[in-house]
Amino acid sequence: MKSQVYFANLRSKSQATSLINKVGRLFEVAGFKNIIQPNEPTAIKMHFGEEGNTSFLNPIYVREVVKRIKKYKGKPFLTDANTLYKGSRNNSVDHLNTAIENGFAYAVVDAPIIISGGLFSQDFVEVEIDKKHFDRVKITSDIVYTPSMIVLAHFKGHSTAGFGGALKSLGMGCAAVAGKQQQHSTAKPHSVSDCRTCGTCARSCPTGAITVMKKHVSIDHDKCIGCGECISYCPDRAIEPEWGTKMDEFVERMVEYAYGAAKGKEGKLGFINFVMDVSPLCDCIPWSDAPIVPDIGILASTDPVAIDQASLDLVNKSKAAAGSVLDEQYKEGQDKFEAANPDTKGYMQMTYAEELGLGTRDYELIEVI
Repeated sequence: MKSQVYFANLRSKSQATSLINKVGRLFEVAGFKNIIQPNEPTAIKMHFGEEGNTSFLNPIYVREVVKRIKKYKGKPFLTDANTLYKGSRNNSVDHLNTAIENGFAYAVVDAPIIISGGLFSQDFVEVEIDKKHFDRVKITSDIVYTPSMIVLAHFKGHSTAGFGGALKSLGMGCAAVAGKQQQHSTAKPHSVSDCRTCGTCARSCPTGAITVMKKHVSIDHDKCIGCGECISYCPDRAIEPEWGTKMDEFVERMVEYAYGAAKGKEGKLGFINFVMDVSPLCDCIPWSDAPIVPDIGILASTDPVAIDQASLDLVNKSKAAAGSVLDEQYKEGQDKFEAANPDTKGYMQMTYAEELGLGTRDYELIEVI
């Protein structure tokens, strides 16, 4: 059976057809009011953008989603989880400051921000999934326990996943730092030179694999199980992940995490993809390159597989943008994300997610005026 994906183009001829009102219209026609539980929290999962990035989602669109959730008596809050890499969002203090500096202050969006997983992403739930790569996945607690969630995704490229949309927002975005480590690498973490030997990592290690030396720590890889706890607990990020997982396996691991993030929220998830400013790389980088295709529109669905498939199809049907990394050399029908990031296979996100039962690639695209 086909999943319904609702699409709004970017043309506006009056206030009634403004992009803000189109976001609200998509919320309604996609049936998101049925997701909201009155007088209960509703998470708005999104990406606040790295410091220096300019292609992240515009806060005024988020405010419209907040408004609609409140209309149906939900209690909305904006959320994301801390990052694995060093940057402006790898602890909750910096993450909150970055979100506010990028425009997601309460005065703008009319909702609070809760960084899921606590100060250093140590508060998570191990969700049982029993899949090919993982028996359990580490999903941040606030996302696990909130009754319903609307996932807002800026649809863009990614250097290993191919692209980032609804599935990546679930899989990578809802994972604790230790879970992000598990997705990115089958290898064990290693210590680096800026260690102050405080011993926090050693105390957090569940297998006793870490020994504190005079000027560094030593990680016994025979004892290490690659859980990533030491990475999230280290106050200086002096323990770093390895980034060696093959791209195909990375995509499968990420999708299994998406399965874990969605588990328990059947019928209580909604997705909106903003296929605008389609940059070749993720909003996690502290800059934004020129969009690889012209702006396309906004999509909404309760099926994360269908909405990502529809978004990808729309991008691939477009011409490459002049002046971008593709510079018009890729025409309609060609895989734009694979061209921007060679060796990636973004389509695998949907094929594996469909295999796991997260949704279907077979969709009906319904245009909303």
